Amino acid sequence: MTAPAKPIVVMKRYELKYILTAEQTAFFKERIKGHMQEDKYGLCSIASLYYDTPNYRLIRTSIEKPKFKEKIRLRSYGLATDSSPVYLELKRKAYGIVYKRRVQSTIPLVNKFFGGEGDICAGGQINREITRFRDYYNTLVPACLVIYDRIAYFQPDGDLRLTIDHDPRYRMDDLTLTSSMEGISLLPEGCTILEIKVQQAMPLWLTEILSEGKIYKTSFSKVGTAFKHQMQSVTV
Repeated sequence: MTAPAKPIVVMKRYELKYILTAEQTAFFKERIKGHMQEDKYGLCSIASLYYDTPNYRLIRTSIEKPKFKEKIRLRSYGLATDSSPVYLELKRKAYGIVYKRRVQSTIPLVNKFFGGEGDICAGGQINREITRFRDYYNTLVPACLVIYDRIAYFQPDGDLRLTIDHDPRYRMDDLTLTSSMEGISLLPEGCTILEIKVQQAMPLWLTEILSEGKIYKTSFSKVGTAFKHQMQSVTV
């Protein structure tokens, strides 16, 4: 599967999340027609491999909902190979604003990077930020794999972006982007995750659609929810 062309490498925006039933998903997709355009790639399977310390410091901190939190993940579009492009993303959230740094690489180079061998890309500010992050946490290892089937929408001539994630799932073993897209479901069957991504205020027409569909904002972290599910299954 081909990754989106010209991926954004530096980004600052607000991200609002909603959990939708199957009926709300169908309603929302119908109502945004004429306002939003579906990405040309259509339904795209995405896998995100989250790195953490051996005691899950990053995930545990995120679950506590602090004003500032950060995470690092390796993303692939479809199953990856050792030679296919993957994207290492450093994501930070401070007071509701999301900041993301992203670089393209390959799995062997990323493995070397987390092993302490050199930089992730050829210099520059993004390279320095990601390298400082790695060095600060000292030991970062694969901790959780989150997978979902995403449809992305964009507003022509605008900065509004929407994504709808179907069948979000996870696994905390077989932590590789090259083996399968299987996992344990994070939500009841048919439910989806809507993410609204804006740099400024949400348009009125979108607010009206959310209100009409009784779609309400929530706080939801895929990797945080996966971790809690896993801890519950261990203690049962």
